[in-house]
Amino acid sequence: MKSVVAFVSLALLGCAAIWAQNLGRKVGGRESSAMTQQTTGAATTPVAPSQVSAAVEKGARWLASVQGADGGWGQDGGATSHIRQTESLESKGNDVANTALAALALLRAGNQYRPQVERAVAFILQRVEASPPDGLSVTDVKETQIQRKLGPYIDTFLASMLLAQADPVLAKANKARARSGLEKCVAKIERHQMSDGSWNVGGGWAPVLGTSLASRSLFEAGKNGVKVDREVMARAESYTVKSQKDRGSVTYGGAGVGAGVGRGSATDAVSVSAVAGRGAPAALPAAAGVELYQDAQALEQLSRTPEDRKKNAKEITAIHRKLSDAKFVAGYGSIGGEEFFSYLNISDGLKRSDGKEWAEWYAKTAQKILKLQNSDGTWAGHHCITGRVAVTSAAILNLMPDRER
Repeated sequence: MKSVVAFVSLALLGCAAIWAQNLGRKVGGRESSAMTQQTTGAATTPVAPSQVSAAVEKGARWLASVQGADGGWGQDGGATSHIRQTESLESKGNDVANTALAALALLRAGNQYRPQVERAVAFILQRVEASPPDGLSVTDVKETQIQRKLGPYIDTFLASMLLAQADPVLAKANKARARSGLEKCVAKIERHQMSDGSWNVGGGWAPVLGTSLASRSLFEAGKNGVKVDREVMARAESYTVKSQKDRGSVTYGGAGVGAGVGRGSATDAVSVSAVAGRGAPAALPAAAGVELYQDAQALEQLSRTPEDRKKNAKEITAIHRKLSDAKFVAGYGSIGGEEFFSYLNISDGLKRSDGKEWAEWYAKTAQKILKLQNSDGTWAGHHCITGRVAVTSAAILNLMPDRER
């Protein structure tokens, strides 16, 4: 009898991994598959694919409905009429970063949103083309919420991500223009890498997430046929490995660390005990002292190819061990956009191996994200990046891990 139970248990675990691989391959009327939640000492709780599909579609419809007349989105939507009057929102008008995030989410949500993506690409290309070739910025819009949290050049990194990923769905007439814009962004990012291999430049509460998106945008551009400097990518990987080793010797406070809630500036001090709930430094200042942010960036950076996963196996295994720690997964302690972006980094890192860790991680985070959706289809952060556009977009990307990586 015990052998039968053991066999069935192994079979169920195998099915969970297969389900995780296939989830989201098609959404709505398209093929989907079930996921299960696996928690230590707890029964398996199913996540119905229909529930995921409904949540994604509701969120995507909201994003499409609040796109601005100019093709863009801001912190809370694309027009002043979309902004919540009960919230103290920092950003006014539409910006590149929020627009790129919304378009990335709609790309993942399905071909029915192609017109919205085309308009978003046009919005972004206008800004990229008008930007000077020398600097790292692609926009003259400053002090948006997402810039203050992830760094002032997050617009450039996210614009590159979108232009690289949107290429297959763009109309033929727009492909050459988009490629030119992408190449301009890539050149900007490569020229302005810091000497340590990061892009933790210009402040921000958790600029390591900006560094993550900068490196990822170059990786995506390279996959799309754009020439990317290998030395730049090698320096980014070296920065990540060194950061993982150096974290125990960090002194917290001062530049690069922000208060985390509200309008906290990049020079506000923060203790690790206040952020991570531990008595010793757990992550670098660029990660705002939050282990989750740094380790999520590291996992994605160090796992991109089979060769990377073999070479960085020690660091990857160490991060895997933390994923069952609820305090680690909680990040800052409440859900903000930074947590959602970190979950996406972890998902991408785990999915490349398509193993048990991936199946369990997706099941757990999908349950959490589904419970946080608002009745209007949106998600909103509870600290730092709180805007509905960025957080709704990140939630959709987390729920639909179907793009080949």
